[in-house]
Amino acid sequence: MHPALASLESIFTPSPLTKIAHPLLDQQQIELWLKRDDMLHPIVSGNKWRKLKYVLDHALCIGADTLVSMGGAYSNHLHALAYVGRELGLKTIGLIRSEPGPSLTPTLTDLQQWGMELKFVSRTDYRLLRQYRDWQAFPGLQPKQYWLPEGGAQAPALQGVAEIVAELDIDYDMLCVPCGTGTTLAGLISAAPPQVSVIGFAALKNAGFLINDVATILPQQYDNWQINLDYHFGGFASTTAELMTFIADFERQTAIELDPVYTGKMMFGLFDLIAKQQIKSGQRIIAVHTGGLQGKRGFNS
Repeated sequence: MHPALASLESIFTPSPLTKIAHPLLDQQQIELWLKRDDMLHPIVSGNKWRKLKYVLDHALCIGADTLVSMGGAYSNHLHALAYVGRELGLKTIGLIRSEPGPSLTPTLTDLQQWGMELKFVSRTDYRLLRQYRDWQAFPGLQPKQYWLPEGGAQAPALQGVAEIVAELDIDYDMLCVPCGTGTTLAGLISAAPPQVSVIGFAALKNAGFLINDVATILPQQYDNWQINLDYHFGGFASTTAELMTFIADFERQTAIELDPVYTGKMMFGLFDLIAKQQIKSGQRIIAVHTGGLQGKRGFNS
C-alpha cells in the first residue's frame, strides 16, 4: 500500500461486532449482530472508506494529483473523498447533482472547507455521468486527474469491502448490507463463505437494475445472494413516519444510531422479515452498518 495511505489508515479504529438485544429476536430465536463500520473513523466511516481504500492506493501509485467524482448534496461518498483528499494532499473536484442555491447544505459546506471544488450539474446531465466507470473514462480529464464514478463503484473497491468479511470472527448464516450502487454488496459476495446467504437491501425505488450491476462487477458467478427491493420507502433518501419511528425506537433501545437513507432501511427490513417469520429461527445474522450518519443532517428531527 502507498505509504501515505498506510499512514492515514493507521489512525482508524477496528470496527466491532455488536450483538443486538431485542424481544422479537428472542421470540424468533434469531441472533442479530451489527458490524459497526460506523465506528471506523469520525468522518470517513463505514463502507465509504472500504470502497475508497484501494482505489486511492491505485490513484496515488500512478501519480494522480486530483480526484474527480460525483454525488448529491448530502453525498456520503463525496464527504469522505473530500476529507481523505485533503489528508493525502490531493486536490478534489465534486460534480454535484443540484442547482446552486443561496446557501450550501452542511455536507457541501464541509466539502468546500476541505478544499473540494464544487461544480453543479443538472439532474439530466448527472444521469449521463453514470456511464463513465473506469478511472480514465470521464471525458476531458486532465493529466494526473483520476475519475471515481458515483459511490466509488469500481472493481478495486471490492477488495476493500472484502476485508469486512475477513474481520468477522464468528460463524454466521446470513450477511446483510444496504445497497446504493451495489458495490459493497458485490464485495461481500466475493468474500463470504459459499454457504452464507448474502442479502442486499435496496435503498432506492425501481432498483431491479442493481441485480445486473452487481453481477457485472463480480469477478465470477455466485449463487448465494439476492437483493430485496421492498424497503425503499418511496425512493432514495425518501422516508416515512413508520421508518423514522422504527429508527428512533431502535436507537433508544440499543444506543446505536442509524441513518434513514441506508442502514435504517436495512434494519427495518430485517426486523419486518423476522416478524413475518420469513427468516427461519436459529439463524445467526450479521448486518453491516455502513456509516453515513452525516447525511442525517438532511432530515428534520
